[in-house]
Amino acid sequence: MIDVAAAILVQAERVLIGRRRAGARRAGLWEFPGGKIRAGETPEQCLQREIQEELGIDIDVGEFFGESVYPYPDQTVRLMAYRCTMTGGRLVLNDHAEVVWAATGELDRYPFCPADIALVDRLKAGGLSSEPGRRRGWAPLTHGGA
Repeated sequence: MIDVAAAILVQAERVLIGRRRAGARRAGLWEFPGGKIRAGETPEQCLQREIQEELGIDIDVGEFFGESVYPYPDQTVRLMAYRCTMTGGRLVLNDHAEVVWAATGELDRYPFCPADIALVDRLKAGGLSSEPGRRRGWAPLTHGGA
């Protein structure tokens, strides 16, 4: 299983999403920015590093939002999402083909990577203003066959 951290990066009631670049796995699909957690790294440390590398911005990593486990044909991904806020830097595209600040009601317009869909559903159900995930009793989000 691959552990991945994802940022639910919120600004003005919108969440930042990125479209995967050509040549990447699941190219053209949308995702919450983040990346693979390195050995000895916490999800929070991973997010600060990955968001700086991919988007050129600094963030504060806040509370845990939710977890999604998805069994892709080539690997199972455990996606751990945290609420984040931008604290500095200038948004650049070092890894994504495109990024968008989207309102939760607009998220259905974007085809997401399968592992991200459970997080999208939670956001559409009021996740920008609701209490955080597992630490308030929510179970991990799983998908059929996981």
